[in-house]
Amino acid sequence: MRPTLARTALLIAVSGLTLGACQSNNVAPVGMAPAVTNQIGVNTYLWRAAIDTVSFAPLLTADSAGGVIVTDWYSSPNAPGERVKLTVSILDAQLRADAVRVNAVREVNQAGSWVSAPVSAATVQKLEDIILVRARDIRRATVAPS
Repeated sequence: MRPTLARTALLIAVSGLTLGACQSNNVAPVGMAPAVTNQIGVNTYLWRAAIDTVSFAPLLTADSAGGVIVTDWYSSPNAPGERVKLTVSILDAQLRADAVRVNAVREVNQAGSWVSAPVSAATVQKLEDIILVRARDIRRATVAPS
Protein backbone atom coordinates (compact mmCIF):
# COMPACT_ATOMS: atom_id res chain seq x y z
CA MET A 1 0.00 0.00 0.00
CA ARG A 2 1.46 3.40 -1.02
CA PRO A 3 1.29 6.12 1.64
CA THR A 4 -0.46 9.29 0.63
CA LEU A 5 1.32 12.62 0.49
CA ALA A 6 -0.47 13.86 3.61
CA ARG A 7 0.43 10.69 5.52
CA THR A 8 4.09 10.97 4.47
CA ALA A 9 4.21 14.64 5.52
CA LEU A 10 2.67 13.75 8.89
CA LEU A 11 5.26 11.00 9.44
CA ILE A 12 8.11 13.38 8.62
CA ALA A 13 6.72 16.05 10.97
CA VAL A 14 6.28 13.57 13.84
CA SER A 15 9.78 12.17 13.27
CA GLY A 16 11.25 15.67 13.44
CA LEU A 17 9.45 16.39 16.71
CA THR A 18 10.53 13.15 18.35
CA LEU A 19 14.14 13.49 17.22
CA GLY A 20 14.23 17.09 18.43
CA ALA A 21 13.03 16.02 21.87
CA CYS A 22 15.93 13.54 22.15
CA GLN A 23 18.62 16.17 21.79
CA SER A 24 20.37 17.67 24.75
CA ASN A 25 21.08 21.38 25.11
CA ASN A 26 22.86 22.11 21.81
CA VAL A 27 23.88 25.71 22.35
CA ALA A 28 26.83 26.84 20.25
CA PRO A 29 29.94 27.75 22.23
CA VAL A 30 30.16 31.50 22.79
CA GLY A 31 33.74 31.86 21.54
CA MET A 32 33.21 30.00 18.27
CA ALA A 33 33.07 31.95 15.02
CA PRO A 34 29.70 31.90 13.23
CA ALA A 35 31.28 30.30 10.17
CA VAL A 36 32.15 27.23 12.23
CA THR A 37 28.76 26.74 13.90
CA ASN A 38 26.87 24.97 11.17
CA GLN A 39 24.70 21.90 10.82
CA ILE A 40 26.36 20.74 7.62
CA GLY A 41 29.82 19.32 7.02
CA VAL A 42 31.28 22.41 5.36
CA ASN A 43 31.24 26.18 5.71
CA THR A 44 27.62 27.34 5.62
CA TYR A 45 28.35 30.62 3.87
CA LEU A 46 30.44 29.01 1.14
CA TRP A 47 27.79 26.32 0.67
CA ARG A 48 24.94 28.80 0.26
CA ALA A 49 27.05 31.00 -2.01
CA ALA A 50 28.02 28.06 -4.20
CA ILE A 51 24.40 26.91 -4.53
CA ASP A 52 23.37 30.48 -5.42
CA THR A 53 26.19 30.86 -7.95
CA VAL A 54 25.50 27.66 -9.90
CA SER A 55 21.71 27.94 -9.66
CA PHE A 56 21.54 28.86 -13.37
CA ALA A 57 22.24 25.20 -14.20
CA PRO A 58 20.18 22.17 -13.14
CA LEU A 59 21.68 20.36 -10.15
CA LEU A 60 22.55 16.67 -10.32
CA THR A 61 23.98 16.36 -6.81
CA ALA A 62 24.19 18.63 -3.79
CA ASP A 63 25.87 16.87 -0.85
CA SER A 64 26.19 19.31 2.05
CA ALA A 65 27.93 16.77 4.28
CA GLY A 66 30.68 16.16 1.74
CA GLY A 67 30.59 19.67 0.30
CA VAL A 68 30.14 18.69 -3.34
CA ILE A 69 27.77 20.26 -5.86
CA VAL A 70 27.51 18.83 -9.37
CA THR A 71 25.43 20.45 -12.08
CA ASP A 72 23.98 18.79 -15.12
CA TRP A 73 24.98 20.00 -18.59
CA TYR A 74 23.94 23.59 -19.21
CA SER A 75 23.71 25.34 -22.57
CA SER A 76 23.28 29.08 -22.68
CA PRO A 77 20.53 30.35 -25.00
CA ASN A 78 23.20 32.65 -26.48
CA ALA A 79 25.49 29.69 -27.35
CA PRO A 80 23.37 26.57 -27.98
CA GLY A 81 26.29 24.71 -29.60
CA GLU A 82 28.27 24.78 -26.37
CA ARG A 83 27.56 23.25 -22.97
CA VAL A 84 29.22 23.21 -19.57
CA LYS A 85 29.07 21.01 -16.49
CA LEU A 86 30.35 22.26 -13.12
CA THR A 87 31.59 20.59 -9.95
CA VAL A 88 32.02 22.79 -6.89
CA SER A 89 33.86 21.43 -3.86
CA ILE A 90 33.80 23.13 -0.47
CA LEU A 91 36.93 21.88 1.27
CA ASP A 92 36.80 23.35 4.77
CA ALA A 93 34.52 24.49 7.58
CA GLN A 94 36.27 27.86 7.62
CA LEU A 95 35.41 30.77 5.34
CA ARG A 96 38.72 30.91 3.47
CA ALA A 97 39.74 31.60 -0.11
CA ASP A 98 41.32 28.17 -0.51
CA ALA A 99 38.22 26.38 0.81
CA VAL A 100 36.38 26.41 -2.52
CA ARG A 101 37.36 24.69 -5.75
CA VAL A 102 35.50 24.76 -9.06
CA ASN A 103 36.00 22.28 -11.88
CA ALA A 104 34.38 22.95 -15.24
CA VAL A 105 33.97 20.65 -18.22
CA ARG A 106 33.06 22.23 -21.55
CA GLU A 107 31.87 20.60 -24.74
CA VAL A 108 31.06 21.98 -28.17
CA ASN A 109 28.75 20.47 -30.74
CA GLN A 110 30.60 19.49 -33.91
CA ALA A 111 28.56 17.82 -36.63
CA GLY A 112 26.02 16.51 -34.13
CA SER A 113 28.54 15.13 -31.62
CA TRP A 114 29.65 16.72 -28.37
CA VAL A 115 33.42 17.14 -28.29
CA SER A 116 35.50 18.19 -25.28
CA ALA A 117 36.81 21.74 -25.40
CA PRO A 118 39.24 23.59 -23.14
CA VAL A 119 37.99 25.72 -20.28
CA SER A 120 39.85 28.92 -19.53
CA ALA A 121 41.55 28.95 -16.12
CA ALA A 122 40.29 32.53 -15.79
CA THR A 123 36.69 31.29 -16.09
CA VAL A 124 37.15 28.81 -13.23
CA GLN A 125 38.92 31.46 -11.13
CA LYS A 126 36.09 33.93 -11.81
CA LEU A 127 33.50 31.41 -10.59
CA GLU A 128 35.53 30.80 -7.42
CA ASP A 129 35.79 34.56 -6.85
CA ILE A 130 32.04 35.01 -7.33
CA ILE A 131 31.37 32.28 -4.74
CA LEU A 132 33.79 33.85 -2.25
CA VAL A 133 32.33 37.35 -2.65
CA ARG A 134 28.79 35.98 -2.30
CA ALA A 135 29.81 34.01 0.83
CA ARG A 136 31.28 37.16 2.37
CA ASP A 137 28.09 39.08 1.57
CA ILE A 138 25.91 36.36 3.13
CA ARG A 139 28.09 36.37 6.26
CA ARG A 140 27.90 40.15 6.56
CA ALA A 141 24.10 40.01 6.23
CA THR A 142 23.69 37.34 8.90
CA VAL A 143 26.30 38.33 11.49
CA ALA A 144 25.39 41.40 13.54
CA PRO A 145 28.25 43.87 14.09
CA SER A 146 29.80 43.70 17.57
